[in-house]
Amino acid sequence: MDATLPAATTALAAAGTVQIDALGVMGPYRSRSRVPLTSVSGAPIGEISQVPALYVRRTLAAMRAAPVVPADERLAAMERAADVFATATIGGFDPDGYVELVSTASGVPRAVVRQSVEWITDVLRSQREVLELARPTGAVGDWRDGRTYAGSAVWARRGDLFAVHAAGNTPAVHGLWPEALALGYKVVVRPSSREPYTAFRLVTALREAGFPPATITLLPTDHGVADVIIGESDFAIVYGGQDVVDKYGAIPTVLPQGPGRSKILVTADVDWREKIDLIAGSVSHLGGTACTCTTAVLVEGDPAPLAEALAQRLGRIPSLPADDPQAILTVQPTASVVEIDRYLHRIAGNARPLLGGDTIVDELPGGGAVLRPAVHLVDSATAPQLGVELPFPCVWIGPWRPSDGLAPLRDTLVLTAMTTRGELIDALLDDPTITNVYVGDHPTTWLRPGVPHDGYLADVLMRTKGMIRSA
Repeated sequence: MDATLPAATTALAAAGTVQIDALGVMGPYRSRSRVPLTSVSGAPIGEISQVPALYVRRTLAAMRAAPVVPADERLAAMERAADVFATATIGGFDPDGYVELVSTASGVPRAVVRQSVEWITDVLRSQREVLELARPTGAVGDWRDGRTYAGSAVWARRGDLFAVHAAGNTPAVHGLWPEALALGYKVVVRPSSREPYTAFRLVTALREAGFPPATITLLPTDHGVADVIIGESDFAIVYGGQDVVDKYGAIPTVLPQGPGRSKILVTADVDWREKIDLIAGSVSHLGGTACTCTTAVLVEGDPAPLAEALAQRLGRIPSLPADDPQAILTVQPTASVVEIDRYLHRIAGNARPLLGGDTIVDELPGGGAVLRPAVHLVDSATAPQLGVELPFPCVWIGPWRPSDGLAPLRDTLVLTAMTTRGELIDALLDDPTITNVYVGDHPTTWLRPGVPHDGYLADVLMRTKGMIRSA
């Protein structure tokens, strides 16, 4: 038994009693092939099934054959699912027990898990509004709408089956794919083996709220069989690093969710000293693990004072076990943190370390190590380190001049522009490689249901069809 395991989770997690089964069209399925689930310290928690390719193909076929749930029923079920996900006991875990289990197993701080739960709950409750915002203003959502008598565009799905290859960095990754379910797609989720608990809880909550099993399934698999799920679905969303982007980026039906490389730009007309807490929060929010966390800050003028102030702010964050209510930083197995530290030293090159230069490894007495923040100063807006994203609060600070143009700011999921220059904001919005532009006092980690994260999923999953009818 893991000495760091919270008491609320002890009864079910002790002696490896947690079982994450597949949730197929006929109900739960425990495969003969299973792999261990462990805590950050390596202590056993339970097992997760690994379903074979044959089971996957039969499940996908049954899902395709199932009828589509009508739109009003889907949206009502999602609203009910929000309450079930947030408040119910699922798989033997009440909400507090679930939070503690995720924190213990994945090293994600308990406060971060709770923030993620709130985000997912808000997403489920907001799907009516989200779909209204995403649908083209010239289209109707149902052919029965009276506007089709005179001729209208009808919003229609491009496919039937949507696959999710989930990540385990934070539960918040499960806040994106419910939009596909709201649109009428059947959704199959392949959970992370590091943190499958959120996927299991969310899929179960959606079923309990009224979605038929054939419309939402959970299929834990190895990576080889995961490719079967992706290849045989109409569309898929896949989370991972640059290797995932390289593997799937050229496939038009796959939406890779790789490094965000989110950035902050501070121009000379803005006093950065008034923004330093906001910048620090952008770097450290969710333990620095999210694709929206700031990984580079570019400063017009001398970047060193900002870098030094940021290093002081981030250096004050305490190293705490993940189950401590005040914890911000992620905990991982010590060997994993040591390997990340080695990689950081290799790629830092000639960058000047202001924080974390000696080590980012801070071992905990109960097992595992905290990933401490790192701040490095680079001497050019073209420094390659500015494009490096690591799964903890790691930020690169460098100079920027207007003559550098947009090149150092490109390939960015979120760019917070601390500037008053309208022509620069115009240019940032016009650049196709900058996905989101926040202006002024808004962290790169800001999110709200209804505001696109990487575009609306509907941008890819839906199309308009012309229709006119006489009856």
